[in-house]
Amino acid sequence: MPKEYSRSQRVVEQIRRELAELIRLEVKDPRVGFITLTDVEITPDYAHAKVFFTSMTGADDVPEILQGLRRASGFLRRELGRRIRIHTIPELHFNYDRSVEEGSRLSRLIDEVVREDEARHHDEAEAEVDGSKPAADDDGEQS
Repeated sequence: MPKEYSRSQRVVEQIRRELAELIRLEVKDPRVGFITLTDVEITPDYAHAKVFFTSMTGADDVPEILQGLRRASGFLRRELGRRIRIHTIPELHFNYDRSVEEGSRLSRLIDEVVREDEARHHDEAEAEVDGSKPAADDDGEQS
């Protein structure tokens, strides 16, 4: 049986969905163009919400994006109030989410290490075929 979500989790998900749609369709500020909302955290009293986003343009444009989001926050909050029926509409605090960028960086590093490892194994296999197997150290390790 699926786990039931708490009311605050449902509110957080609804805020994230509505904000994503509002930003995509209603916000006309060009600075806010290509962003994705990754998470929303809300205080227990619903007074404040941290809205995490990532940008397809990378971290270079984050200051301008943040400026555009802050400028649009009053509009976004008002529109949330029209779309979501909760007693208190939270004040929106936007934060750049570096996790996607960091994940991409780590993935590139892993790919690089795998390629280097495959190349090393390939070179060792060719050396064995040629009969010029690398000599072993005193410890028994190959050099």
